[in-house]
Amino acid sequence: MSNKKPLSTLYTVAAVTASLVVLGCASIDTAQSLDAMTQQMVKDSFRDQGIAKVDRLQQDESNAACSAADVSGVALTDAKAQGIEAANLKTVQWPADGKFVGDWKEGEKIAQNGRGMTWTDKPGSANGGNCYNCHQISREEISFGTLGPSLYNYGKLRGISDPNSAEARAIVEYTWGKIWNAKAYNACSGMPRFGHAGILGEAQVRDLVGLLVDPQSPVNR
Repeated sequence: MSNKKPLSTLYTVAAVTASLVVLGCASIDTAQSLDAMTQQMVKDSFRDQGIAKVDRLQQDESNAACSAADVSGVALTDAKAQGIEAANLKTVQWPADGKFVGDWKEGEKIAQNGRGMTWTDKPGSANGGNCYNCHQISREEISFGTLGPSLYNYGKLRGISDPNSAEARAIVEYTWGKIWNAKAYNACSGMPRFGHAGILGEAQVRDLVGLLVDPQSPVNR
């Protein structure tokens, strides 16, 4: 953080904004002005360091639309949500060799690895998926996040006995797409867009799909 805008100032702006909203004193123009001021102060409070760049604060059209909906309290229209999903589905990169299912053992390592994307990491170093921070993955886990649904028995509950079969194709493709870009299936999903954002590579996504759909993985046992 830089010393241009102290964190206490950000708290002050947030508190003032909240107070005006509660009191019914904030006009649309005032709220928008305060929002713009807050965004600028947040932007001024960060700097490029290592591989962590300030451009991470820049939202794309999909994220901006969802943030605006959260701030206003007005949900996206069905047409807007469907448009976001369609646009993001077009960004999904399907496996170049047509192979969707990888090594679940490698996938488990990725799912349990929360490292990566920090300014101390070297450019090009592999990131983890940090999946356990939001999901239960296996029965053996005693500590896991609950922001996302449990993934335990993901493939088993969907009747996948052979993940490479024609019968399993639709759910396997969906699983790949969901990991690559979650907004392709849920416009305002809070799940990281792992492939789209360059967090994970194609081989890593393939191994995560294997973890979720392979009957031999701890997810399905």
